Amino acid sequence: MSSSLYDRVSERIDELAQMLVATSRSIHANPELAFGEYFACRTLGEILTRQGLDARSDVWSLPTALEANLPTRGGGPTVALLAEYDALPGIGHACGHNLIATAALGATLGLLSVARELPGHVRFLGTPAEEKGGGKELMARAGAFDGIDAAMMIHPAGVNMATMPCICVAEVRVTYHGRAAHASAMPHKGINALDGLLLAYQAIANLRQHIRASERIHGIITDGGLAPNIVPERAAGEFYVRAANEKALAALKPRVQACFEAGAVGSGCTVDIEWAGVDYLDLNTNWPLADRFQAHAEACGRTFVPREKLAGSPAGSTDMGNVSYRVPAIHPMLAAAPANVVIHHPDFARWAGSELGDRAALDGARALALTALDYLTDPALQQASTHAFEVSKGLS
Repeated sequence: MSSSLYDRVSERIDELAQMLVATSRSIHANPELAFGEYFACRTLGEILTRQGLDARSDVWSLPTALEANLPTRGGGPTVALLAEYDALPGIGHACGHNLIATAALGATLGLLSVARELPGHVRFLGTPAEEKGGGKELMARAGAFDGIDAAMMIHPAGVNMATMPCICVAEVRVTYHGRAAHASAMPHKGINALDGLLLAYQAIANLRQHIRASERIHGIITDGGLAPNIVPERAAGEFYVRAANEKALAALKPRVQACFEAGAVGSGCTVDIEWAGVDYLDLNTNWPLADRFQAHAEACGRTFVPREKLAGSPAGSTDMGNVSYRVPAIHPMLAAAPANVVIHHPDFARWAGSELGDRAALDGARALALTALDYLTDPALQQASTHAFEVSKGLS
């Protein structure tokens, strides 16, 4: 890779640092839930437009999806830089998606400064609804990743890791239907929907004793009735079912389904069991690209968790996993908070709006941009990435 391209991209990101930090803080201050990220989508789109790009929202089947393509000279592979920007109910940007969006924006604008000299293509993709709903999978089904040769994004964390340890997850909502009655005067007239849900909850608790260590089942009751003296005629809950890979998830889901059905049989209720239309897959990390990203992030002064220790790390889930089985992809983690602060906690939301969070976004922008530059200008890296992807698909 030409050192002049490297220097110019880095210098451009430095020039834009104040604007990028302001963008991150603005999105952080205006958290929006999945599929409703209109402020973030508009904010990012307006910045891209002011920088001379044709930024289009309401693309690939989702109103808050966003796309912009750099005016490169073409003729080579296509790299997609992915932004997330949805938040969590009640705790805002406790997953730091404002930093993800800013890193992708900064990387895109850094590469814009040398776009006319770049072989191949660079695409900014704003991907809604990572926290719930599987926005990337929905976009993929609409064709968003057709023709993409590599997809890249960063994620904030408490430590630096070349990838995010991930497992699959399926979401299910259950609604039990019974019959209301006066709980004291005529309990025999009622059918208790809450009993049905609690029987299922207990059955799942028992099932947990007999699943793999890599599997998880957890949920909440969202509706447990109206008043203590009314037999609940409706009860509802939401549950996540997780497993190490797609095959294991497919085997676990029917066992959980049986628990829900047993709750209905045992209580005399009926039950509606609604599995989400999108399951999140585990992350198929493309290591040639991840190693290159780590090298660039280390040049920013970051120290990474050794690769051999990643297998024992706590695992979450992301719809980037679905992308990673379609195209070579990376999802590295950059420390935006102290190591003892975990994502999806209110404390992490505060750090995502801090100077440490700002630095993660800027370092992420630089490392993403330079990794994309490496990929576009290095045929050997392209070949290694493609080979690793084909091998990993065969092992998945």
